[in-house]
Amino acid sequence: MNTLKFYFVTWNVATKSPSQDLNALLDFPSQFNKHKPLPDFYVIGLQEVKSQPQNMVMDSIFTDQWTSTFNKILCRQGFVIAKSMRLQGIVILVYTQMKHLTRLRDIQAQYTKTGFGGLWGNKGAVSVRFNLYGCSFCLINSHLAAHEHALSDRITACNIILQEHTYELQETSNILYHDYVFWVGDLNFRLEFPAEINLTPEEIVEQLQKIEKDKYESLLKYDQLFAVKDSGEAFSEFSEGEIRFPPTYKYAINTYEYDLKRKPSWTDRVLYMVNPNNYENIVLRADLISYNHVPHYMVSDHKPVVAQFNVKSFADYTEKTVEFAPISRIWYIGDADFRTECTLSHDVEINQGDWIGIFDANFHSLDDYITYDYVSKVGVQETPHVAGESRTITLSFPVGSGVRTPGFYRFIYFSQPSNDVKSVLGISDPFEVSSKEDQLVSIDPCSEASGSTVNTDVFTDFTGLDVAKLSRHFSNDLSID
Repeated sequence: MNTLKFYFVTWNVATKSPSQDLNALLDFPSQFNKHKPLPDFYVIGLQEVKSQPQNMVMDSIFTDQWTSTFNKILCRQGFVIAKSMRLQGIVILVYTQMKHLTRLRDIQAQYTKTGFGGLWGNKGAVSVRFNLYGCSFCLINSHLAAHEHALSDRITACNIILQEHTYELQETSNILYHDYVFWVGDLNFRLEFPAEINLTPEEIVEQLQKIEKDKYESLLKYDQLFAVKDSGEAFSEFSEGEIRFPPTYKYAINTYEYDLKRKPSWTDRVLYMVNPNNYENIVLRADLISYNHVPHYMVSDHKPVVAQFNVKSFADYTEKTVEFAPISRIWYIGDADFRTECTLSHDVEINQGDWIGIFDANFHSLDDYITYDYVSKVGVQETPHVAGESRTITLSFPVGSGVRTPGFYRFIYFSQPSNDVKSVLGISDPFEVSSKEDQLVSIDPCSEASGSTVNTDVFTDFTGLDVAKLSRHFSNDLSID
């Protein structure tokens, strides 16, 4: 089996702006550990990203400051945004290394509102689910009801999310049907003491100062999340790593000190669930590598929490693939017809909604297509399809399609059986688009003197192509909106 590394972040950012450098939060290799491998996936769950009712339309159009900042950092490291989802102030961002993109299947995002009886999205959950190397994953970020006395509201919200958060793929239509489920967020569970020992915030801080070797059992035994898991009222299917860090809420902003208006509590959590025996002769596993808070971030009254997992998936698993033929010919803007080929594996059925997007060669998000055409419009199958065999189709892009700016680009084939679900079946190598004014014709003076005909077809050898240097859309100072 293969091992995939997942890195999770959950952080309630308290409507603040990202004023601190976020690189340390993502645990990149340093000068002291240059050979440490990067994760395969980063999953970032944010809560209380600034969102006002009057800004809901703008929020849906423009990227928030936190997302932009994480994009700049992670895309510089070669990661691509596979999917994101936002419900008012609740945001989930899923980043992947490029090498995994063509193995992502049935990507779907979902949300559930639980604020004000389900009418408002200030509380609730967002999620992204997908299949990868034959395993199904569901990643959830939630922000549940606040305050110690609202325990029953949190329990209710958890069960509403599990009931109403559904997906189109039948075998994984429910959160708990997936092979792997990771649930992060400001779950807002508090410390709740019996009446006879009801500690004040000051007394809790005093106890925290006496704790040695990160042993917090004396306080965690009063944690509401532990209690509802044990009783079966909520999250009983989920596991959690040992908590060896102090409460992550509530801090006085820009300090390491607790704000004593609230009882310090472990509100910010990372939970996970594995269905280990969904397949014959294979046992699925998610091994927790680390689980901690990052205390030096002080912009919020919460401290971020991070967790790293090694997750098992099938080795060399392939299904429904599309392979683009190498493209050596330059696509001149305004050409009457540009053709290339792609080969579909035997199990690919062309849906009415399947499309081919044209992306910058150094694209950073699966949503960043420049233009697209439906496969049914540009695909020409020149030989009859034999069931059970792969087939090659010609892609014929008519005049008026394509991009309008010279540079280097890629094709990406998306299978999209419905509006909400898509799979990445294939990505082409970079190809060049040029304006006809830039077309260069090399003429040998001797040939010209002898009256030889000049061949004006221009082909380019892409061997050893450094796309980062050649692309006219790439800048060292990467800007992603």
